[in-house]
Amino acid sequence: MIKDTFLTLLEQRPLSQITVKDIVDESGVNRNTFYYHYQDLPSLIESIILEETEKIISENHTFGNIEDAILKALEFTISHKKAVMHLYNSNNRDIFNQYFFKISEHVITEYFETLCRGIDITEGDKQLLIHYHTCLAFGQAIDWIRKGMTTDIIKQFERLCELYKGIPEEVIRRASRS
Repeated sequence: MIKDTFLTLLEQRPLSQITVKDIVDESGVNRNTFYYHYQDLPSLIESIILEETEKIISENHTFGNIEDAILKALEFTISHKKAVMHLYNSNNRDIFNQYFFKISEHVITEYFETLCRGIDITEGDKQLLIHYHTCLAFGQAIDWIRKGMTTDIIKQFERLCELYKGIPEEVIRRASRS
């Protein structure tokens, strides 16, 4: 209930305008309950982001195409635009970036694991490709957030993936030791 209340408040106003008192008043829990579970607002934020990150990681282990992988990484961001924007524009941006990168890395890793299955490629080459594509996806998404999330990120990624179709497979083929 505390997390849901916090996300609702974060959708309504910037993080700097939210206090523990606001959360306990809105949620109906007492202050001691809040502090029993969380040390402060940053620990609440980290808990929410970690929970979402772990949920995405535990539920997603294969991706047939890069669009599905990238869109899965963006799912929480798209469904909580205002909250993400307020978090991104706060002093806690680094927490968001850290976990958003982790989600991006996970979905790109799962995608490349699927692509590389049965192909003789060095672990070093595979990790290089995963890191490169993670940085591309993360950078594109962070730039979208930085610019206020005003464009249709789904259409952008769909178009990029259309233009990029076959390239990851070709790069893996080139890296193949067969």
